[in-house]
This record gives sequence, C-alpha cells and structure tokens, in this order.
Amino acid sequence: MAEDPISSACREMEVSTEGCALLHPGMAPQAAVRALLAGGLTQDALKLLARLLPRRYAVAWLCQCAREQPLPPEDKAGAALAERWLRDPSESNRRAAYAFASAGGYASPGAWLAAAVGWSGGSLAPADQAVPATPGPDLTARAAVAAVNLLAAVDPQRFDARRRGFAAHALELLVGSHGA
Repeated sequence: MAEDPISSACREMEVSTEGCALLHPGMAPQAAVRALLAGGLTQDALKLLARLLPRRYAVAWLCQCAREQPLPPEDKAGAALAERWLRDPSESNRRAAYAFASAGGYASPGAWLAAAVGWSGGSLAPADQAVPATPGPDLTARAAVAAVNLLAAVDPQRFDARRRGFAAHALELLVGSHGA
C-alpha cells in the first residue's frame, strides 16, 4: 500500500511533529498547507507546499516570488537562469543553472533559485561521467524553501508575513497537482 502523499511529504521534508499532528491522511494538498499556515507553522507550510508542487511548478513559483523583489545582479542572474529553464527545460539549461548555484556556494536567493532548477532532474555528475548521480526527489523542494526564506529575509521585520505571502502565491498551483 502506497504511503499517503501528505504523510510522505511530511516525512521527506522533516515537517515538525506539531505540524504533522494538524494533518490527516487523505487531506487535500491546499487544505494541508492552509492548516499549517493557520496553525502559525509557516516553515512547515513552506516545506510541505514546496514538496507537493511538481518541480517545474516549484521553480515557477520561485520565479514569481523573485520577480516581485528588487534583486542585486547576482540574484537576478540566478532568477534569469531559472526563467530560461522554464521556457526551455533542456538539459543544457538545467546544467547551466546547477553550475551557477554551485559556483555561488548556495549563498544567495539567486543561487538557491538556480539550485532548484539544477536539482530538478538529470544528473548531478559531470556531463562526461557515464554513471549518473540522480538528485533526490526532495532536493528541488529544499532549494525552494531556502530561496523563499532568503527572499523573505530581505525585510527582517516582515519575515513571516512575507513568507506567508509567498506561500499564498503557490496555493493555487496545488490544485490538481500531484508533486514530482
């Protein structure tokens, strides 16, 4: 018997015990995220949301969040790589984003945006390596949570409100999606 998608996502993303207690098997994804937000568990809501979204949707969500921010050049470059991959999800565009994230040391929102793309599929091994190193199914979600938190941290006084706003952007994307 397959594990419930909500339970599986909670386990993979290490949602808190308190957060898991608010959820139940068979719960609709939107309802689950809303329950966590209503319970004041924004970090858990972001984790669950990011994992339940298909990877491409998660990247599109990040790009939407980034478009609304005044970003420094490095972050704009990472966002541009993510946007390029959304328009053309080729392996070369994914590898370019992965290389950017790696070179940036995962230290900025732009690097995490690019990491979400880089970790969305393909192989993390060098292109000339015969044995692929496939990214785990939760890596795009983990990069998405990091990017959202860093984007929200631009205004520390409104950190949680900004994260809640970013989560609200993605709730409609959960309707009918089946995570990937």
